[in-house]
Amino acid sequence: MRRLRTLLATGLALLALTASSAAAAPAPERSPVLPARVVDASGERITVRNASRIVVLNGDVAEVVFALGLGDRVVGTDISATYPAAAARRQRIGYQRTLSAEGILSLRPTVVIGNTTAGPASVIRQIRDAGVTTVILPDDDRVASSWLKIQNVGRALGVPRRAAKLAKATKARVRAAQRRAARSTSRPKVAMLYIRGSRVQLLGGKGSRGDVMIAAARGRDVGVELGIKGTRPITAESLVAAAPEVLLIPQAGLDSVGGINGLLRIPGIAQTPAGRNRRVLAFDDQYLLGLGPRTGPAIRDLSSALHPELLKGSR
Repeated sequence: MRRLRTLLATGLALLALTASSAAAAPAPERSPVLPARVVDASGERITVRNASRIVVLNGDVAEVVFALGLGDRVVGTDISATYPAAAARRQRIGYQRTLSAEGILSLRPTVVIGNTTAGPASVIRQIRDAGVTTVILPDDDRVASSWLKIQNVGRALGVPRRAAKLAKATKARVRAAQRRAARSTSRPKVAMLYIRGSRVQLLGGKGSRGDVMIAAARGRDVGVELGIKGTRPITAESLVAAAPEVLLIPQAGLDSVGGINGLLRIPGIAQTPAGRNRRVLAFDDQYLLGLGPRTGPAIRDLSSALHPELLKGSR
């Protein structure tokens, strides 16, 4: 009888502990909890009171908004928003760096959200001067941005618990992908190319999102080795000197020059080991460079392409 009472007491204690744990970790919000107060990239305190009509200024931020379950509230996105497919079906407001206030305001947004890539600054001021709540978040090119961005967007739009859950899962996937990449035995030299036809042909270096992804996937960024900070116009001399073994390029950029054959016509590229071997890796722009919820899988895919030895025994 005494043993039975002990077991019952233990069981009740465990139930109390479980209930306490559940209370300490409340379920994600069913709908945004507003007003929400955030500090934007300029240090200004912003209060978001209404998130019923959201305009998103950047593709990577749009992906986060949809991943947080707020896609049905989005009324406008820029043309860099390609994922999910529903984001691309919203009214287009132009390109994130060359926006116009008129198109955005015509959508009657209750909140406009983006990061410091969005502009020009005069357009952001016009939107704010029109009385529309505008949240401009930091744009940080680090692998940690993939989960910090989720937390920032979630706080701004009133769903911090949803964001905390998604951020935790995103961080776990990124860390798992990095640990897997660390098992590789090779360190190929990679050139990150950002190309838009004949007008924009850049080689990435330190501080670029391409560098972040190459480092996470355990490659050697030749742009960094050349001393490039950010990006620099491609020159034949620099490419030949760097001798990359792999060319990494967003898919839209590769398409803009007519595929691999067109890429090889850019001076210097055909003379590199990567060019001679036609070793070109192309990924969807937002998937590769978005630094968001899909960054873990993107690092895994890139590391698999850079290090074939990782695929042995993986099936």
